[in-house]
Amino acid sequence: MADPGAALEIWGVTKRFGSFTAVDDLDLTIPRGEFFALLGPSGCGKTTTLRMVAGLEKPTAGLLSIEGRDVTGVPPHRRPVNTVFQSYALFPHLTIAENVAFGLRRKREKEIDTRVAEALELVELGGMAQRRPSQLSGGQQQRVALARAIVNRPAVLLLDEPLGALDLKLRRQMQLELKRIQTEVGITFVHVTHDQEEAMTMADGVAVMNKGRIEQMGAPEHLYELPRTAFVANFLGQSNLVRGNVVEVRSDGAVGVDVGGNRVLVRADRARDTEGAVLVGVRPEKITMLVDGQESSPGQNVLGPGVVTDVSFTGVSTQYQVDVPGVGVFGVFAQNLVGAATVALGATVRLAWSARFTFGVDGDEDVREGTVDVDCEP
Repeated sequence: MADPGAALEIWGVTKRFGSFTAVDDLDLTIPRGEFFALLGPSGCGKTTTLRMVAGLEKPTAGLLSIEGRDVTGVPPHRRPVNTVFQSYALFPHLTIAENVAFGLRRKREKEIDTRVAEALELVELGGMAQRRPSQLSGGQQQRVALARAIVNRPAVLLLDEPLGALDLKLRRQMQLELKRIQTEVGITFVHVTHDQEEAMTMADGVAVMNKGRIEQMGAPEHLYELPRTAFVANFLGQSNLVRGNVVEVRSDGAVGVDVGGNRVLVRADRARDTEGAVLVGVRPEKITMLVDGQESSPGQNVLGPGVVTDVSFTGVSTQYQVDVPGVGVFGVFAQNLVGAATVALGATVRLAWSARFTFGVDGDEDVREGTVDVDCEP
């Protein structure tokens, strides 16, 4: 049954290219007015999903609905969607205003000049209406492409890696601008990206995709703080994952896990399994390094001693690598509150973090899953 509050619904959608399955039995519901991100490495089905929503690809199986209307077999030009691509695809011989008005004129819409002016003001290009695309920077051209899509007032705006051609500083600026624009117009944005920071910065909801399926879906902060698979833990930010075995389930709701002869506690509601083999995880910024004379706080997990094998100053933080014998190498991010690294290369430390930041995923998973660009076939 259709969800009356949904802008986009996908039921059991599969897309095959010959023997290769690009999207595998996908179910997805995106609420109206949400900025939603499809996040995943190259070739994992996110762009194929977007193209099926746009009508540029036909599903092998399944149904798609936009605002309660089945659009599975509806041609692209009759769907209430517009798409913004990484390539701006502006007409070089037309002015900025003419580019934005192009779709409206084809449809013979009313109040074209007013709507074009409003769209250009929204993207902060109101004074550039009579310029040509060649007279604009890459960021400004991307704003024109966005205005051209928004001016049609689609039910869903699809963005396919729209910031990929911009340099890092401009891309970060445009991330904030896109979120501002989406909030002002209230249109549902569905944004495809492989950039974790981009998804975390802009999206209300994120679906992390891998090999044609959704690994986990939810608010960015929830996915980051409580990943349910090794892939999500490693792909969305960085994680320390180590193998262990459950040795007790305590009456206070904590699960005791043996990790290289050390007892580590995981809250039961943060553990995928409460028996057998598990992968215990903790984010690098949650860890504190204890040097000689420092003691852990009550309720903390402690591993070590270990040796600091690498120190990298990154400005905001210093990133350490700590080798704990019998357990593995841990990454630790320490905020630079005093302006520089506080623990020297070669120092012996213990690692401590609150049990409430620990999470547990399936012990049969690959510890490194998601740590590199895990390419599926395109």
